[in-house]
Amino acid sequence: MKEKELKVVALKNGTVIDHIPSDKLFKVVSILKLDEVKNQLTFGNNLESRKLGTKGIVKVSDLFFTQSVIDKIALIAPCAKLNIIKNYVVVEKKSVHLSEEITDIVCCANPKCITNNQPVPTKFQVINKEPVTLRCCYCEKVFREDELKIK
Repeated sequence: MKEKELKVVALKNGTVIDHIPSDKLFKVVSILKLDEVKNQLTFGNNLESRKLGTKGIVKVSDLFFTQSVIDKIALIAPCAKLNIIKNYVVVEKKSVHLSEEITDIVCCANPKCITNNQPVPTKFQVINKEPVTLRCCYCEKVFREDELKIK
């Protein structure tokens, strides 16, 4: 008997987020609010990966992410790769990377922090990239990856 292969339709224009750790895929979908987009969206999880063992992947048609969105991806999946597709061709490949400083992406969980009481943008210093650990530049409280509240 001949095996059938399932193939996902090629993306004409848009972005592919690849190499998302399987356990982070739905968090990436959530923080990017992809459940609210009207664009065609395809994702797969627990796919084989030589690098990660298993991985997740997201394809979004006709959507190209800003740097602040890419920074959000880097907080959750620092080894993710972005492929920019135009006319069915990969025109650019990007590795996401976590900057040394994160501005106005993460909320400070300290209720006494000035960022929670005044109209001041949040600013965090990256102390560690794996696992992600941040320090608020105002109140100096340190937060681990599982404590982060992304805007």
